[in-house]
Amino acid sequence: MPLINSPSASSDVVVLGAGAFGLATAAELRLAGYKVTVVAPEGGAASAIAAGMIAPAMETAIDGLSREQSAILKRSRVLWADFATRTGIHLQHMPAEWRGEGADRLATSLENNEFEYTYLPDHQWIVTEEDAKLDPEAALAVLSQGVERINATAKAVRFENDVWTVDFGAGSITAPHVVVATGAAAAIDGMPEVLTALISKIIPVRGQIGITHERLADHVIRGPGAYIAPVNAGSYEGGSVVGATMETGVREVATDAQLCEQMTNAAWALLGHEPVEIDMEWRAGIRGASPDGMPMAGPVARGLHVALAPRRNGWLLAPLVAGQVVAGLEGLSLPEAALDPSRTF
Repeated sequence: MPLINSPSASSDVVVLGAGAFGLATAAELRLAGYKVTVVAPEGGAASAIAAGMIAPAMETAIDGLSREQSAILKRSRVLWADFATRTGIHLQHMPAEWRGEGADRLATSLENNEFEYTYLPDHQWIVTEEDAKLDPEAALAVLSQGVERINATAKAVRFENDVWTVDFGAGSITAPHVVVATGAAAAIDGMPEVLTALISKIIPVRGQIGITHERLADHVIRGPGAYIAPVNAGSYEGGSVVGATMETGVREVATDAQLCEQMTNAAWALLGHEPVEIDMEWRAGIRGASPDGMPMAGPVARGLHVALAPRRNGWLLAPLVAGQVVAGLEGLSLPEAALDPSRTF
């Protein structure tokens, strides 16, 4: 179903932002019976500039996460099977490998966090079957189905008589609830201090990724300096992505040719090939991260909710964050205290 581009003047919930967190939350609300309107500019959100990893095992090992943090990733991974079925997202189960230096440390982390894996120490090679992936372009399209969409940037918000009004330049829309899922963007005029203070703590992280029509791998391969993953849907179906940088504090969306070349060379090294010239489209997206690396999800004021700070695990954590926002909106206890936006940083 295509997006609806003739918005009405009111809705049950207005979601600001159309990335993984925003659209996953919109989809959960729609499935719960709410009329949902998404306000976001046309163009790719940072979630589109991603490989779509649903990878609690590898992310735990690579980042050296605590057992508590790893458990959060695991819980969201468990939610994905049902979430994918209910929304229609194609969740792809495929092995993920680590090749090269650091394999010993990763194996220890996987062991400590009770992930299933195979380790070949002589080859510095780890394989896990616990991770999965999706194709972001296709997933964003699926999550948009049945959701009203206003292709505009929210300029201001205000709260009067228990109703929020969102101004977007060409008009406005009202709703009793607003969900802010605007990534690393600045606070919008009219937001209360409690929210502007939270947004001020979000750290921008630039991620650069390359995409090509060439099939370089049929499953996820990671290693020092790069990863390679297949693309199985969308305009680059049958191709591959190569990524990805984690550049903390950088908001510049132009790609860096030197860093892109370094990732390309690292990717060829993972494949055991000398660098070969191929057509590659390089993209950059700006993600947001909280000081403790975990998302902010839940209510912050009456009728005002957040789904922010995905860091690099936006797709993995999307069902968990969406469920947390819906729980808060319905006045229920938040299932994940570690994601509560009122926690102390």
